[in-house]
Amino acid sequence: MAVKSVQQSSRATVRAALKRPAVAGGLLVAYILVAVLILNSLDRSNLWFPFYSTLTFPALVLSPFIILAAPVRGWFKGALIVALLFLIIPYLGMRDSSYLELVIQICIFAGLALGLNIVVGFAGLLDLGYIAFFAVGAYTWAMFTSGASTVFNINGWLVSGSAFYLFIFLGIFVAAIVGILLGLPVLRLRGDYLAIVTLGFGEMIRVIANNLDQPINFTNGSQGLFGVGRPPVPFFLRDGVLTVESALGLSITNVDPLSQQLLFYFIAIAIIGIIIVVARRLDNSPIGRAWTAIREDEVAAIAMGVPLVRMKLLAFATGASFAGAIGVIYAAKQTFVSPESFSLIQSISILAMVIVGGMGGIRGTLLGAVIVTMLNLLVLKNLSLQINALRNVDFVIPIINYHIRDWPTQLEPAKYERLIFGLLLIVMMIFRPAGLLPEPRRRMELQEKDEEIVDEEISPEAGDEQPVVSAVRPDAEQA
Repeated sequence: MAVKSVQQSSRATVRAALKRPAVAGGLLVAYILVAVLILNSLDRSNLWFPFYSTLTFPALVLSPFIILAAPVRGWFKGALIVALLFLIIPYLGMRDSSYLELVIQICIFAGLALGLNIVVGFAGLLDLGYIAFFAVGAYTWAMFTSGASTVFNINGWLVSGSAFYLFIFLGIFVAAIVGILLGLPVLRLRGDYLAIVTLGFGEMIRVIANNLDQPINFTNGSQGLFGVGRPPVPFFLRDGVLTVESALGLSITNVDPLSQQLLFYFIAIAIIGIIIVVARRLDNSPIGRAWTAIREDEVAAIAMGVPLVRMKLLAFATGASFAGAIGVIYAAKQTFVSPESFSLIQSISILAMVIVGGMGGIRGTLLGAVIVTMLNLLVLKNLSLQINALRNVDFVIPIINYHIRDWPTQLEPAKYERLIFGLLLIVMMIFRPAGLLPEPRRRMELQEKDEEIVDEEISPEAGDEQPVVSAVRPDAEQA
């Protein structure tokens, strides 16, 4: 007993120390510095580079969530996040552009997840065709800048890359209009029926893009739009890269592509920041409360005077507009757009991000997007690369004397992406149905539903056995 009391008191002392702002702040700075130093020391020629990168880079990318949860002052949290986003990650991206590319992909999927969270999390409208709005934004920019033999190119309707920022607003507007057009025929649908109709709408947009090369070529059909324009790189950004290269002694051989990549990174960060601000303002507004009422009970919301039609259309339009803006960025970054990029599995992946993080919550949705994207683009691929690297040198596991060259190629982790996602969702539904960072009100709703289920299963008088109600029809019983 004495030993247990000593252990409990020591744990309480450690917890109390960690709650002090000075201690927590020092640990945060040390955590980030250690991650940066490890990543800065990694060499791609090292045999264990994929393994070390898989352990360290996710820890750095997830650090903003740790910072926001730490018991430190708000200005200190803001300073650390700004330093991470605008100093540390760009520096690591200059050393290894794959890190910068991964963060840009995370920003793209985070923007899509935040838009879907408006529809599914805020308003409770299950949308399985959300990728269609992403496609609308991407094709809006690609059709006006692609070098393919489309009607825009033949008639000289192409625009320069400097119109990129204007087309972000145009992509928002066009996607919002398409979102309203989707919302109109599904206003009276709920649950599974709504999911089926939106799924069909998403597939319809993909099929239209796949066949809209005849009789007039708008999308170049299944061949896709290639040579999509990119925004021009400001001169100060390229000069900044050269200045950092000379100041830190870096060896950058691809200054122009790296400057372009940094431009997309800063644009993506700015768009994500705007989306977060808009989503938070909407959530704390009468519109957000109306969406919450619709999500909880449509009948009660109508009885309380909530304009159901207007609020549903606004939810579809708002979520679609976010996807339209992200679609323009995606098309410009990839310089190629094809219908295969906007399949149903992409909609399901974005929905998985919202579910894993926590529907209805902004921070949880961001966390889900980061986890799912890194699992897909970093962890599984790096594990496969590590296995192949060990196979090439005939690495032997010393304890069990197993040759990695005997590892079957059918068991490479990158080939089991969908299996991992499925297992992840199953585990989430069993242990964390509200998500990793659930929105408080959403958690309360799930708890109330669980209590209702328990109340229905338990008899009114505890301990008394209740007769089992037969599900057979009365006429069948008499027969």
